[in-house]
Amino acid sequence: MQDIGRSRGGRTSKVHAVVDEHGRPRRFIITGGQVHDCQVLPDLLEGAGAPLAVIADKAYGSRAIRGLIADDGALAVIPSKSNARKPIPHDAGLYKMRNIVERFFCTMKDMRRLATRFEKLSRNFLAMIHIFAIRLWIN
Repeated sequence: MQDIGRSRGGRTSKVHAVVDEHGRPRRFIITGGQVHDCQVLPDLLEGAGAPLAVIADKAYGSRAIRGLIADDGALAVIPSKSNARKPIPHDAGLYKMRNIVERFFCTMKDMRRLATRFEKLSRNFLAMIHIFAIRLWIN
């Protein structure tokens, strides 16, 4: 399985990740580029431990996702989309911590092999991501 999909930009793949408060990865899933982020979140949360809060961007703002997070006993810190009929308030102070995830992906893209996805097979690409994660946990 290659987990390479099609999007407007061509052939792409996405790395979905859960990181802890220190920016260390807890769980990864690789999908094709056309897969929406909210489709992967239940699988991501399943093996990531018991969080106190889940901080995510607007792509995860559906009622189903918020309900799933609440069922796990966590606080959903997800801003509403700008066109939402009933905007749901979120903690702006906690939401600022989302930069930890963005910094994680920026650091991951510093590794050229991951940024350009040299590996054709998904399992090999995931293995390289795990090597990258080990380096982050050691440092």
